[in-house]
Amino acid sequence: MNMSTIKLVIFDLDGTIVNAYKAVCESLNYALKTLGYPPADDETIQRSVGWGERNLMSRFVKPEDVDKIIAIYRQHHKRSLKSGTKFMPGAKDLLKILKERGLLLAVATNRPQWSTQVILHHLKIQDYFQYVVSGDMVKRQKPDGEILAQILQKFSLKPDEAVFVGDMTVDVETGHNALVKTVAVATGSSTQDELILSKPFKIVSYVLDVAKIVDELNVSAVGC
Repeated sequence: MNMSTIKLVIFDLDGTIVNAYKAVCESLNYALKTLGYPPADDETIQRSVGWGERNLMSRFVKPEDVDKIIAIYRQHHKRSLKSGTKFMPGAKDLLKILKERGLLLAVATNRPQWSTQVILHHLKIQDYFQYVVSGDMVKRQKPDGEILAQILQKFSLKPDEAVFVGDMTVDVETGHNALVKTVAVATGSSTQDELILSKPFKIVSYVLDVAKIVDELNVSAVGC
Protein backbone atom coordinates (compact mmCIF):
# COMPACT_ATOMS: atom_id res chain seq x y z
CA MET A 1 0.00 0.00 0.00
CA ASN A 2 1.42 3.39 -1.02
CA MET A 3 1.05 6.25 1.42
CA SER A 4 1.92 9.89 0.82
CA THR A 5 3.99 11.81 3.32
CA ILE A 6 2.35 14.75 5.08
CA LYS A 7 3.61 18.03 3.63
CA LEU A 8 0.92 20.42 4.88
CA VAL A 9 -0.86 20.99 8.19
CA ILE A 10 -4.00 23.14 8.05
CA PHE A 11 -5.40 24.69 11.22
CA ASP A 12 -8.77 25.97 12.29
CA LEU A 13 -8.32 29.07 14.47
CA ASP A 14 -10.73 29.51 17.42
CA GLY A 15 -10.57 26.73 19.99
CA THR A 16 -7.74 25.04 18.11
CA ILE A 17 -4.69 27.30 18.23
CA VAL A 18 -6.19 30.46 19.74
CA ASN A 19 -8.58 31.17 22.57
CA ALA A 20 -10.61 34.23 21.63
CA TYR A 21 -13.76 33.28 23.53
CA LYS A 22 -13.36 36.14 26.02
CA ALA A 23 -13.22 38.64 23.17
CA VAL A 24 -16.22 37.09 21.40
CA CYS A 25 -18.32 37.08 24.58
CA GLU A 26 -17.45 40.68 25.42
CA SER A 27 -18.19 41.96 21.92
CA LEU A 28 -21.40 40.00 21.44
CA ASN A 29 -22.84 41.02 24.79
CA TYR A 30 -21.87 44.64 24.15
CA ALA A 31 -23.72 44.51 20.82
CA LEU A 32 -26.73 42.76 22.36
CA LYS A 33 -26.96 45.40 25.09
CA THR A 34 -26.67 48.20 22.54
CA LEU A 35 -29.66 46.83 20.64
CA GLY A 36 -31.70 46.20 23.79
CA TYR A 37 -31.35 42.41 23.91
CA PRO A 38 -30.64 40.46 27.11
CA PRO A 39 -27.08 39.22 27.63
CA ALA A 40 -26.06 35.68 26.69
CA ASP A 41 -24.00 33.47 29.00
CA ASP A 42 -20.44 32.60 28.04
CA GLU A 43 -21.07 28.87 27.60
CA THR A 44 -23.94 29.44 25.18
CA ILE A 45 -21.83 31.83 23.13
CA GLN A 46 -18.85 29.48 23.06
CA ARG A 47 -21.03 26.60 21.88
CA SER A 48 -22.37 28.84 19.08
CA VAL A 49 -19.10 29.93 17.47
CA GLY A 50 -17.38 28.24 14.55
CA TRP A 51 -20.13 28.52 11.95
CA GLY A 52 -19.26 32.02 10.76
CA GLU A 53 -20.01 35.52 11.98
CA ARG A 54 -23.51 35.85 10.50
CA ASN A 55 -24.60 32.46 11.81
CA LEU A 56 -23.38 33.42 15.28
CA MET A 57 -25.30 36.70 15.34
CA SER A 58 -28.51 35.19 13.94
CA ARG A 59 -28.75 32.89 16.95
CA PHE A 60 -29.22 35.82 19.32
CA VAL A 61 -31.25 38.48 17.48
CA LYS A 62 -34.23 38.81 15.17
CA PRO A 63 -33.49 38.46 11.43
CA GLU A 64 -34.06 42.17 10.86
CA ASP A 65 -31.36 43.03 13.42
CA VAL A 66 -28.56 40.77 12.11
CA ASP A 67 -26.87 43.43 9.97
CA LYS A 68 -27.11 45.97 12.79
CA ILE A 69 -25.55 43.67 15.37
CA ILE A 70 -22.75 42.64 13.00
CA ALA A 71 -21.76 46.28 12.52
CA ILE A 72 -21.75 46.98 16.28
CA TYR A 73 -19.98 43.71 17.05
CA ARG A 74 -17.21 44.36 14.54
CA GLN A 75 -16.40 47.81 15.89
CA HIS A 76 -16.10 46.46 19.42
CA HIS A 77 -14.33 43.25 18.37
CA LYS A 78 -11.44 45.12 16.75
CA ARG A 79 -10.52 46.26 20.27
CA SER A 80 -11.54 43.23 22.32
CA LEU A 81 -9.50 40.81 20.20
CA LYS A 82 -6.32 42.58 21.27
CA SER A 83 -7.02 42.05 24.97
CA GLY A 84 -9.16 38.92 24.95
CA THR A 85 -7.15 36.57 22.72
CA LYS A 86 -4.38 34.17 23.73
CA PHE A 87 -2.81 30.92 22.54
CA MET A 88 -4.35 27.57 23.34
CA PRO A 89 -1.89 25.59 25.52
CA GLY A 90 0.92 24.15 23.41
CA ALA A 91 -0.20 25.87 20.20
CA LYS A 92 2.76 28.20 19.68
CA ASP A 93 5.23 25.39 20.43
CA LEU A 94 3.45 23.22 17.87
CA LEU A 95 3.72 25.86 15.17
CA LYS A 96 7.46 26.26 15.88
CA ILE A 97 8.05 22.50 15.75
CA LEU A 98 6.17 22.00 12.49
CA LYS A 99 7.86 25.01 10.90
CA GLU A 100 11.30 23.73 11.92
CA ARG A 101 10.49 20.38 10.31
CA GLY A 102 9.82 22.07 7.01
CA LEU A 103 6.07 21.52 6.87
CA LEU A 104 3.78 23.95 5.09
CA LEU A 105 1.25 25.59 7.43
CA ALA A 106 -2.12 27.12 6.58
CA VAL A 107 -5.27 28.42 8.29
CA ALA A 108 -8.85 27.50 7.36
CA THR A 109 -11.34 29.45 9.45
CA ASN A 110 -14.95 30.56 9.11
CA ARG A 111 -13.93 33.89 10.66
CA PRO A 112 -13.93 36.83 8.21
CA GLN A 113 -10.59 38.10 6.92
CA TRP A 114 -10.50 41.25 9.02
CA SER A 115 -10.73 39.51 12.40
CA THR A 116 -8.49 36.63 11.32
CA GLN A 117 -5.74 39.11 10.50
CA VAL A 118 -6.21 41.00 13.79
CA ILE A 119 -5.65 37.74 15.69
CA LEU A 120 -2.64 36.60 13.67
CA HIS A 121 -0.91 39.97 13.99
CA HIS A 122 -1.79 40.41 17.67
CA LEU A 123 -0.23 37.03 18.50
CA LYS A 124 2.61 37.64 16.01
CA ILE A 125 2.12 34.36 14.16
CA GLN A 126 1.22 35.61 10.70
CA ASP A 127 4.64 34.58 9.37
CA TYR A 128 4.14 30.95 10.36
CA PHE A 129 1.48 30.46 7.71
CA GLN A 130 2.06 30.29 3.97
CA TYR A 131 -1.65 30.66 3.26
CA VAL A 132 -4.68 31.85 5.24
CA VAL A 133 -8.24 31.30 4.02
CA SER A 134 -11.09 32.98 5.89
CA GLY A 135 -14.81 32.37 5.61
CA ASP A 136 -15.44 35.33 3.34
CA MET A 137 -12.84 34.11 0.82
CA VAL A 138 -14.91 31.09 -0.24
CA LYS A 139 -18.38 30.70 -1.67
CA ARG A 140 -19.31 27.95 0.77
CA GLN A 141 -17.99 28.00 4.33
CA LYS A 142 -17.21 24.96 6.48
CA PRO A 143 -18.51 22.24 6.63
CA ASP A 144 -18.24 22.41 2.85
CA GLY A 145 -14.86 21.09 1.74
CA GLU A 146 -14.19 24.08 -0.54
CA ILE A 147 -11.95 25.85 1.98
CA LEU A 148 -9.59 22.87 2.26
CA ALA A 149 -9.71 22.18 -1.48
CA GLN A 150 -8.63 25.78 -2.13
CA ILE A 151 -5.63 25.38 0.18
CA LEU A 152 -4.62 22.07 -1.39
CA GLN A 153 -4.86 23.64 -4.84
CA LYS A 154 -2.66 26.53 -3.71
CA PHE A 155 0.16 24.11 -2.94
CA SER A 156 -0.64 21.59 -5.71
CA LEU A 157 -1.08 18.83 -3.11
CA LYS A 158 -3.38 15.84 -2.86
CA PRO A 159 -5.75 15.36 0.12
CA ASP A 160 -3.61 12.56 1.58
CA GLU A 161 -0.61 14.91 1.75
CA ALA A 162 -2.32 17.13 4.34
CA VAL A 163 -3.74 16.99 7.85
CA PHE A 164 -6.47 19.32 9.09
CA VAL A 165 -6.65 20.23 12.79
CA GLY A 166 -9.86 21.59 14.34
CA ASP A 167 -11.87 21.61 17.54
CA MET A 168 -15.42 21.15 16.27
CA THR A 169 -17.60 18.59 14.55
CA VAL A 170 -17.95 21.12 11.72
CA ASP A 171 -14.18 20.80 11.18
CA VAL A 172 -14.33 17.01 11.12
CA GLU A 173 -17.18 17.15 8.61
CA THR A 174 -15.15 19.57 6.50
CA GLY A 175 -12.24 17.15 6.51
CA HIS A 176 -14.51 14.29 5.48
CA ASN A 177 -15.93 16.38 2.63
CA ALA A 178 -12.45 17.28 1.38
CA LEU A 179 -11.04 13.76 1.98
CA VAL A 180 -8.41 15.20 4.34
CA LYS A 181 -7.44 13.41 7.57
CA THR A 182 -8.73 15.51 10.46
CA VAL A 183 -7.34 15.58 13.98
CA ALA A 184 -9.95 16.84 16.43
CA VAL A 185 -8.68 18.73 19.47
CA ALA A 186 -11.06 18.54 22.43
CA THR A 187 -10.34 22.10 23.54
CA GLY A 188 -13.10 24.09 21.88
CA SER A 189 -16.80 24.32 21.18
CA SER A 190 -17.60 20.63 20.61
CA THR A 191 -17.59 18.11 23.43
CA GLN A 192 -15.48 14.95 23.44
CA ASP A 193 -18.59 12.84 22.87
CA GLU A 194 -19.67 14.98 19.94
CA LEU A 195 -16.22 14.70 18.41
CA ILE A 196 -16.20 10.91 18.81
CA LEU A 197 -19.54 10.66 17.00
CA SER A 198 -18.19 12.74 14.11
CA LYS A 199 -15.44 10.12 13.53
CA PRO A 200 -12.25 12.13 13.03
CA PHE A 201 -8.95 10.46 12.13
CA LYS A 202 -7.68 11.09 15.68
CA ILE A 203 -8.83 12.93 18.82
CA VAL A 204 -6.36 14.63 21.15
CA SER A 205 -6.80 16.70 24.28
CA TYR A 206 -3.60 18.70 23.76
CA VAL A 207 -2.85 20.32 20.41
CA LEU A 208 0.90 19.75 20.74
CA ASP A 209 0.20 16.03 20.24
CA VAL A 210 -0.47 16.82 16.58
CA ALA A 211 3.31 16.87 16.01
CA LYS A 212 3.56 13.22 17.08
CA ILE A 213 0.64 12.22 14.83
CA VAL A 214 2.26 13.87 11.80
CA ASP A 215 5.56 12.14 12.62
CA GLU A 216 3.84 8.76 12.87
CA LEU A 217 2.07 9.26 9.54
CA ASN A 218 5.32 10.15 7.82
CA VAL A 219 7.20 7.24 9.35
CA SER A 220 4.44 4.90 8.14
CA ALA A 221 4.59 6.40 4.66
CA VAL A 222 8.34 5.94 4.42
CA GLY A 223 8.03 2.36 5.66
CA CYS A 224 5.50 1.38 2.98
